[in-house]
Amino acid sequence: MASKDKKTLRPSDDSAVADLMRRFKTHPFLFIGTIIVLVIVIVAFVFVPAIVPSAGASVDLSFGSYNKIPLTYVPGNYFSQIREMIARYRQSSMRDTNYQITNYQIWREAFEETVIHTAILDEMNQTGYKVPPEVVDREVAQLPQFQENGRFSTSKYRALDTTSRMALWRQVQDSITKTYYQQDIEELRISSQEKAFIRAMASPKRSFSMAVLPLRAYPDTELIAYAAAQDALFRVIHLSCITITSSEREAQQIRSTISDGTSTFEEAAQTYSQDTYAERSGDMGIKMAYELTPEVPDEQARESLIHLAKGDLSPLVKVSRGWAFFRAEEASYPADTGDAALLDKIRTYIMEYERGRVEDYFITEAESFRAAVRESSFPDALIQKGLLERTFGPLPLNYGEVPIFTGLSSFSVPELSGAGSNELFWQTAFSTPLNTPSQPLVLGNTVVVLYPSEEIAEDETNGEYIETAYASYWMSSFINQNLRDYFLSNKKLEDRFFDIYLKYIQPLD
Repeated sequence: MASKDKKTLRPSDDSAVADLMRRFKTHPFLFIGTIIVLVIVIVAFVFVPAIVPSAGASVDLSFGSYNKIPLTYVPGNYFSQIREMIARYRQSSMRDTNYQITNYQIWREAFEETVIHTAILDEMNQTGYKVPPEVVDREVAQLPQFQENGRFSTSKYRALDTTSRMALWRQVQDSITKTYYQQDIEELRISSQEKAFIRAMASPKRSFSMAVLPLRAYPDTELIAYAAAQDALFRVIHLSCITITSSEREAQQIRSTISDGTSTFEEAAQTYSQDTYAERSGDMGIKMAYELTPEVPDEQARESLIHLAKGDLSPLVKVSRGWAFFRAEEASYPADTGDAALLDKIRTYIMEYERGRVEDYFITEAESFRAAVRESSFPDALIQKGLLERTFGPLPLNYGEVPIFTGLSSFSVPELSGAGSNELFWQTAFSTPLNTPSQPLVLGNTVVVLYPSEEIAEDETNGEYIETAYASYWMSSFINQNLRDYFLSNKKLEDRFFDIYLKYIQPLD
């Protein structure tokens, strides 16, 4: 099947086979990336129409190179086989309206897999490593297509032409080489001490009750008091506006035609104004004074507009788009805080520009709640203060939502959205003594008080699972992703995929 003079780094074929099997049983998930090659050589694919130039066309589908090794699409090579396999599993997508996008994604994914495949083999080749021929021979002999009555069939093997046999042998050799590469990297990176450390991170676990004070519950009485203290911000105004973007001089000329009665404000607005109010004859509608800020940035200019008498024209005012002048449709007046719509506007302003005031209010309320807990109990204080309670846990100190541990998101508590990466949250949650209300925390649009109710150690069985999951899956996935990033961003890669795809593949879609 193969020559016996190849350079090897293994002492014997038996020890190599034993080592390969030991690694496979110890780290099964590492084979996820490299098993693709064996899948290709073992199974016969369901035919998927290949969008490629015809076999007779003299087209060089070289999509680039890695360390000067061509990344070329040739019928029957790794690139073509991996493209067929990906396309096979996306047959349903190939029929939908996004066919061109899907086809591009298939080709790009196949290209990237080919880059990684080529790069790993190149790395191993640089070390001088070759899989022992005897190991490859034995793996080939175990392929299902060569089995008859449970034994290797020489006749079935010889039924393949010489070229196909050699290509098959090379594919199996490459697959074994890639497997050794990935396993060696993992064994270099993961020590028993590291596994034990990860396992210890799962303990202790805490369960919590939590009092929730939503910022949206800021009382109307506080809004009214703030509006009274900041009357100038919330005065109700009704203005019309004409905006001229060409020049200050033209704006002044148009204003003069209105002030001397040559034209009406409405006519000038419809004819000359260059803003969104022109089609309404310049009418800006009912606003609060603070809503003028985006259109009239100058505070002194805004103040003058608020004090216009009904029917008065303002002087020219510099605005963001040029020059403007205004007419007061009625004199401004204090906001009626009994009007729900106006009160909502005041609330919107405070939440956008004075959010700290709202947070401070609820932090004070939370401190009052903590005092009530110390005097009675957490449940009684919730009832006394009329607060919402949430419960969650048990969970470990899982900062960043590491997937091998229980995470905050698994408890579906909306007020904790984003808290998984909030350092202060975790510090508070695991430093507050049990059955004690925590310091108030601002989380998103709420202020919360945590109440750690229980703490338990991780059980032995689950600890073993976490250690295994970390070593055989999570860390392996992390390493594999980093390998992908390393190879796909490596300076050795010449990526001409986009140009070749647009030139030869896309025109056939």
